[in-house]
Amino acid sequence: MTELLRDNDTCWRRDRSDALAFLIDGAEYFAAVKAAILKARHSVWILAWVFDPLTRLEPDRVERSGDPATADRLGLMLLRIAALNPALDVRVLAWDMPFPLNASQAFAPERAVAEFIGSRVKFRLDNSLPNSACHHQKLVVIDGRVAFVSGGDLGVDRWDTCDHADGDPRRRLPNLRRYKPRHDVAVMIEGPAALTCAEHFADRWVRSEGGALEVPPLDLSVESPWPHDIPPDLVGRPVALVRTQPAWKTTLEVTEGLKLHLAAIGAARRCIYLENQYLAAATMVGALTLRLAEPDGPEVVAIGPSASPSTFDRLTMDSARMAAITALTKADLHGRFRAYCARTPYGAPIIVHSKVTIIDDSFLRIGSANLNNRSAGLDTELDLALEAEAGEAGDSTRAAIADFRDGLVAHFLGRPLAETQAAIAAAGGLGAAIEALEALDQAPRRLRPVAVRPLGPFEKIVVAWSLGDPTAPSDAWRPWRRRRRLRQQLALIPPADPESPPAADDPTPSAPEDRRATQPQPS
Repeated sequence: MTELLRDNDTCWRRDRSDALAFLIDGAEYFAAVKAAILKARHSVWILAWVFDPLTRLEPDRVERSGDPATADRLGLMLLRIAALNPALDVRVLAWDMPFPLNASQAFAPERAVAEFIGSRVKFRLDNSLPNSACHHQKLVVIDGRVAFVSGGDLGVDRWDTCDHADGDPRRRLPNLRRYKPRHDVAVMIEGPAALTCAEHFADRWVRSEGGALEVPPLDLSVESPWPHDIPPDLVGRPVALVRTQPAWKTTLEVTEGLKLHLAAIGAARRCIYLENQYLAAATMVGALTLRLAEPDGPEVVAIGPSASPSTFDRLTMDSARMAAITALTKADLHGRFRAYCARTPYGAPIIVHSKVTIIDDSFLRIGSANLNNRSAGLDTELDLALEAEAGEAGDSTRAAIADFRDGLVAHFLGRPLAETQAAIAAAGGLGAAIEALEALDQAPRRLRPVAVRPLGPFEKIVVAWSLGDPTAPSDAWRPWRRRRRLRQQLALIPPADPESPPAADDPTPSAPEDRRATQPQPS
């Protein structure tokens, strides 16, 4: 596979990660964030789409969350550590969301403003984007030394365990109402790459008109805030930050995320594994369609939710997702595409909110970017990417990526990792292994195939014009411009990895121009 991560092209830049750990679901992520925050000496910087000070971080371990001595609610904990250590710089930067979204989040931003007013915690709402766009990045940086990049926010309805147990009493909102099971993924890193994350936060803080913010050098004289009970999955490996940023006023457009998605899909040889809240963008569908058309192309396994949690997204994004899965199913001439929705042990839907892309066992990407139009050029996004080195030097990285992917599938199926990996080896592919494991017993399927259905009249209009899913500020309120920009994006789709051997019955792969001509075009 060709090198995918290229500085100032498909990523911002690459830096060394002294340690890296994958965190599956909110229970692991929230506990790790809490442990790192409590060990902070210099700074706690949080970047969020939504921030709720009432968020419980360890509802499974801490009973008296409102007691300052055992503070488990995020806002109270930040207030306490800032008061106990006046030298600690605590900052939170969240998106200044419009009223409808604000109401859907129970006015968490306003609650945070009231929580921190007059305290040492510096809380800001960022409205430095056009009205159509949102700040969607999720980042936590501790002392500039440990950083978390995630697909989910520190919110009151984000915590869940890998069991996704039906009726788990710990999944409760502050008003004691229960919320649905949710799946998210985060990655924790330590070292120079974490300092790069701090630089990104500082840049966002300045752009939000919060004032100058310098990133201090790493202080290696004090103990690392890395949680003691979390062993790293990898040590001493380069990682890359991948950004998306719309062109607005004096800010230049950054499309590293889109370029990396297309490059990764084009380089796959055996398997493209996608976990994503939205598989909807015509550009991504076009890239995947080309790979499915190849006789010896990779299999594509996509896992997502059965339906979006919000009414607006059900009207818009769910229609686009159904159109995308229908198009990919029709293009799957060789039986290599499978789309699943995740379910609890008793068959209830799981909100799959994660954004994970894994190519073979050589490339991994985790972060905030969905596979929709907005995440390719309208909203700000932040992902972390990891690529295995060629040859023996990359063996440990490939093993870690494969174990992580197989662990994700195993957790969805509710089966041990070893059993899942044995099934993958026996079946010769990920999709075949999932089907084999699901056939072993008569319990409700944990990974259900998405049932393709015809679109209704309104859904066809939504899909034709990508309503609710702009590509950039320039077409946010002008949907007639959207098709032209989508055509421009489709032209960016690269040919398959030139190092990949051609199919036996097609010794001369067609030129990129010919291959693009076969993909679906925006009408």
